Amino acid sequence: MNKITLYGFAISLYTGRARSYLIKAGLPYREIPATSAHFFEKVLPVAGPRTSYPTIETEEGDVIRDGAAIIEHYESKSGRQFLPTTPKQKILSLLFDVIGAEGLLRPAMHYRWDYPAENEAFLKYHFQCLLPAGTEGGESASDTMQRMRIACQSFGAVPDTFEVVEGLYVELLEKLAAHFAVCPYLFGGRPSIGDFGMIGPFFAHLGRDPKPLSMMQENAFQLFRWVERMNRADADIGEFDCKDESYLLNDEIPITLIHLLKQFAVDFIPETEAASTCINLWLGENEDLQPETPIFRGVGQCEFALRGKTISALAQPYRFYLLKRVQDAFNTLPESHQDEVRRLLEQCDMLGVLDITIDREIVRRNNREVWR
Repeated sequence: MNKITLYGFAISLYTGRARSYLIKAGLPYREIPATSAHFFEKVLPVAGPRTSYPTIETEEGDVIRDGAAIIEHYESKSGRQFLPTTPKQKILSLLFDVIGAEGLLRPAMHYRWDYPAENEAFLKYHFQCLLPAGTEGGESASDTMQRMRIACQSFGAVPDTFEVVEGLYVELLEKLAAHFAVCPYLFGGRPSIGDFGMIGPFFAHLGRDPKPLSMMQENAFQLFRWVERMNRADADIGEFDCKDESYLLNDEIPITLIHLLKQFAVDFIPETEAASTCINLWLGENEDLQPETPIFRGVGQCEFALRGKTISALAQPYRFYLLKRVQDAFNTLPESHQDEVRRLLEQCDMLGVLDITIDREIVRRNNREVWR
């Protein structure tokens, strides 16, 4: 049987999501950098933009770009083995996927790029490894790093906001450590789609770069164990009394998970509301946008208040592509289950995720997210 080929990098946030899924699903794969002649000649023309990794070549030779699409490809074949079937766990799992992929970019970028004394040598080594053979490594790596450092500011991490960004993250570490002290994964003894979304930032940036790694190991070692666990083929739950590798029974949502979502809601909800307003204004100004036009990474800066500071962050349509999966799943639930989920989301200060939308749908065509 041919192996899956995963094109990505250890320091890539989104590669971490796909890699963890392949490991936990027991799918044979090999990971190689997206720098080979084969990648540029055969894979990239099908995959899309150069920065759009992870990308895989399947066992059959098909090319799939984007971690969410890679997971969906194999989940649709397996009967959705990593999506809880009970209503509350299912909706929260999909919500955590959005939070991991989009809601943690600010601390992930901040702790990578705003601590050069701690991270510089580590990052330079890895960015040199990203460059194709024959490239002038040192200078080109430094140039790329500088562009990324500047890009970090577009996510709302600027000197005036460092204190609030770091304060929220320290509180978040506390909530995550408390949860993973009692549960191996988000919903019990088995990873979910939400775990895979979350591992991206918590492995590539926050769990490997020297500055945030030291914070995690010192102050949230239970979270660090989850990061390790998510990259092991076995369940790796030896320290827990219960060895049941399944989701919590009776659609249970631990109080630690509610506290965690309330913490995420502090900036996720106002940022999502502001991004929705910004994108909808942009769509109104671009009514002639043709169907099948690829979405942009961002369509402008949105502003929202956060603990006395104004945050200016990139308004990213992809957030709403993922969020619509939450809303669609909710809309398929029986009314009684919808009421249960609403009460839970209200308790978590996350009720807004059901109603915040953009005025035009995003779909996938030929490995691209495009406007319908």
